[in-house]
Amino acid sequence: MRNGYFQSLIFALLASASVAVFAAPAVKSATDNAPVVKEISPKVHSEKIDLNRADAPTLQRELAGVGEAKAHAIVAYRDTNGPFSSVDELLEVKGIGKAILDKNRNKLEVN
Repeated sequence: MRNGYFQSLIFALLASASVAVFAAPAVKSATDNAPVVKEISPKVHSEKIDLNRADAPTLQRELAGVGEAKAHAIVAYRDTNGPFSSVDELLEVKGIGKAILDKNRNKLEVN
């Protein structure tokens, strides 16, 4: 008899606790009211990257196999030799080989 009574009390306690948890209003955290910040990064607005307009961070971010040093080398080549006349001229930049050009050819344009 005692065992059945004890189990009934435990059941009632657990049932009321679970109802209280689900019925309690949700507490909003301070982060729910925080303003949404959208990161805006400078990107070329066309689908392709213009070799004559893109800066080093854009080249580094958008081109496969192009790190910081190669991106700066592309910009330095452009500053020294003038604008690129074709995408294939990218092969003249130190560190840029045929494999990197082939990976990125569909992303590049020259205007």
